[in-house]
Amino acid sequence: MIFSKLENNQLLKKLLNGEIKMKVLVVGTGAREHAICDALKDDVDLYAYMSKNNPGISKISTFKKGDEGEVDEVAKFAKENEIELAVIGPEAPLGKGIVNALEAVGVPCVGPAQESARIETDKSFMRNLFEKYQIKGSLTYKVFDNYEDISAFLDTYEKDVVVKPVGLTGGKGVKIVGDHLKDNQDAKAYAKEVMDNAMGGFAQVIIEEKVVGEEFTIQAFCDGENLAAMPAAQDHPHAFENDQGLITGGMGSYSDVGGLLPFLTQEDYDEAVDIMKETLKAIAKETTPYKGILYGQFMLSKDGPKLIEYNARFGDPEAMNVLPLLKTPMVDVCKAIVDGKLEDVEFEDKASVCKYIVPDGYPDTPHAGELIEIDEEAIEALGAKVFYAAVSQEDDGVHLSGSRALGIVAQGDTIAEAEKIAEEACGLVEGNVYHRRDVGTEALIQKRIDHMEAIRNE
Repeated sequence: MIFSKLENNQLLKKLLNGEIKMKVLVVGTGAREHAICDALKDDVDLYAYMSKNNPGISKISTFKKGDEGEVDEVAKFAKENEIELAVIGPEAPLGKGIVNALEAVGVPCVGPAQESARIETDKSFMRNLFEKYQIKGSLTYKVFDNYEDISAFLDTYEKDVVVKPVGLTGGKGVKIVGDHLKDNQDAKAYAKEVMDNAMGGFAQVIIEEKVVGEEFTIQAFCDGENLAAMPAAQDHPHAFENDQGLITGGMGSYSDVGGLLPFLTQEDYDEAVDIMKETLKAIAKETTPYKGILYGQFMLSKDGPKLIEYNARFGDPEAMNVLPLLKTPMVDVCKAIVDGKLEDVEFEDKASVCKYIVPDGYPDTPHAGELIEIDEEAIEALGAKVFYAAVSQEDDGVHLSGSRALGIVAQGDTIAEAEKIAEEACGLVEGNVYHRRDVGTEALIQKRIDHMEAIRNE
């Protein structure tokens, strides 16, 4: 296409005035992706590729419904629409090489290439990386590919263990002795089940020592060399109140002012970030430079932070805690990541609470497919936000699936203030739904503080 000098001057003027915006594609369907889109929407020409019609994303983007795992189709859509940058939300497409496919058609990505995404998609790769490069914060672990070795090991190992599939299971494959498993003999049977069914795509299983403490999450923007850490958050993975029930994809989370947590010191936070920085260096040596979001799930033990696992993308729900607090424009952060020029990223110094609305009975629910009503206007009037998750917008309204439905998020000068707003906002969703009322409450947080104090004093 040839432009006259006058047309070129007009284009430059529009570009400088912000009238022409960068075309950015967000891949993914859930509340995490809705939060990413919400952070980008004012500064970009927003496109989305999603498997369901997410009501929040569809309102603010040009979108296509399609299987996010068909990476060549996503790349085709990006090329046809002249996308200039893509942000990858979920882990499964990363494992299938979506970044490689997009970069092959000239679209830079916020998200790691298939090779470096193995930090999440192959847990044995992650643990071997810690061992090879002597990164602190690792756990005692073994990877097994046959039942005889599992049986022999667990018959003699005296500590409680955690059993994990090697590959991706949507956060629902991990089982812990003393929580989901009665003892190490029970762990033996579950490990055999994982391996026999190639759960997560591998006929292998990881058995790790069980570390006692408080879990927390730090997410970081990464440009392959530099890392900008976000405020810490704590997820609530158990389905029911008071940390009862099955481990789910996460029932809610909170963050605190100062970027820390009530039981987490600055020293603890800095030590965890140092572990992530060392991991970033190791990934670059072993595979390709890691560009995107690195999510570190840690257990704060009496010996300091221990790395439980990494995710190669934003957490869900933790993305909803931090992205609404972002002061640096999200598009600027994304451009800095792909250009390798990442510097400090600023956040509002606020607390946040996210509570997940799920179908009654979740994770096993008879209410999939039912309609729910969301008074989004009233929720926003309270100062809260709705992020749509595994629901679908149909002609007659918003329908539940069998998974998490909505993330309700609020900010405040304290956790208590944010929790109060979020809890009131949850009451503005009608249908056969449930949420953990205790997420972010003073009683539950005090329980965490007391637990950590007892561990430190052992």
